[in-house]
Amino acid sequence: MKIAIIGSGISGLSFANLVKDKHEIVLFERSDRSGGLIKCDRVQNVLFHRVGGHVFNAKNKEILDWFWSHFDKENEFVTTRRNARVWFNNQIIGYPIENSIYNLDADTVKKIISELLELAKKEKKNPLSYDNFEHFLKGSFGDTLYEIYFEPYNKKIWRTDLSTVSMEWLEGKLPMPNFIEIITSNVLRLEEEGMVHASFFYPRVNGSQFIADRLSAGLKINYGQEITSILLKNDTIEVGGQSFDNLVYCGDIRRLPCELKYYLRKHDVDVDYLEGLRSNGTSNLLCETDDNDLSWLYIPQPFTMAHRIIYTGNFSETNNKLGGRKTCVVEFSGHVPRAVMEEEIKKLPGHLKGIASNYEPNSYVIQDKRTRNEISKAKIVLKAKGIYLLGRFAEWEYYNMDKAIEAAFALSKNYMSCEN
Repeated sequence: MKIAIIGSGISGLSFANLVKDKHEIVLFERSDRSGGLIKCDRVQNVLFHRVGGHVFNAKNKEILDWFWSHFDKENEFVTTRRNARVWFNNQIIGYPIENSIYNLDADTVKKIISELLELAKKEKKNPLSYDNFEHFLKGSFGDTLYEIYFEPYNKKIWRTDLSTVSMEWLEGKLPMPNFIEIITSNVLRLEEEGMVHASFFYPRVNGSQFIADRLSAGLKINYGQEITSILLKNDTIEVGGQSFDNLVYCGDIRRLPCELKYYLRKHDVDVDYLEGLRSNGTSNLLCETDDNDLSWLYIPQPFTMAHRIIYTGNFSETNNKLGGRKTCVVEFSGHVPRAVMEEEIKKLPGHLKGIASNYEPNSYVIQDKRTRNEISKAKIVLKAKGIYLLGRFAEWEYYNMDKAIEAAFALSKNYMSCEN
């Protein structure tokens, strides 16, 4: 079959590599290179992750095996232990914060422990049984931890009322709280072992752009071509002046070409709802920083607009200028002018000095209670015409790199089974 793929981020590239041996694949990419959100540039001879700081790991052995079939783990990657911390009351404390409350003042610690003990007496609830994200956080960690950490930090990121955020997005993203483990970790001061990225793999050179470049090799990719029209014919789909049997759409579902929106409306899909899906962009400032051993530093309190620092200079020594200072990326939610970011970093630790900035209009997707159901309806309708949705913005799922690859795997398996 001849398959068009719109978008050459990690989702489109993964799917293309999974099916390219059996089918003719053509990718369309509006940018001048592949990578999507994992793009990196070298600026003043240091590496700039333009959107966050993307690393790789996976608990799924099938994903790991496939990934390492494309890369040399020993020679092309470094293995790094996650060293995440929280900047709270002008001091660095452990992450996650619930395991490090011994760093807080005595009155706050008493309140938190009292609330946790009361919660422990109640019947344990399935996280998905909570009405919304706010209720989950309060019901899992108590009012005090919610007020001093979870509410201000998550409002910085999501910039929305947490009571309107659906719980489905959280499934599989974070380990669920265990009151005995929280108390034990605080008494014994244990390091967190169960986080999603407790350790991770990172390219020795060029960061996540190295991953995108390798997965792009040998693929037919039309760069600089934004697809604004798709023609649906009886047995084919016309994209970019070419006819295809199938289409995998990895773009933003809110910006589907008019022909696809018309087709969805004809089949009773609420296109107006899909067009109104919420997302936040991110502003990132690449900085020099004092030497440290951190990987992420989370900043919950409202004294600054910044919500985290990603110490990409610690991921690989090649990310820094030889003989120069370490580097990091300071992340802000929404559009923040560089001049404002430069003022904000003066409030942060590390004697930060700005090097370059970037604004990404869409990076965090926000789900509500309708989102997954409406996306599922759209998928079913489009599939009947040989069109498939894949990726963070097409499926409106907060995928990390491994989850994006996993979704590509699932589609490729479904795709092959449909052929048979």
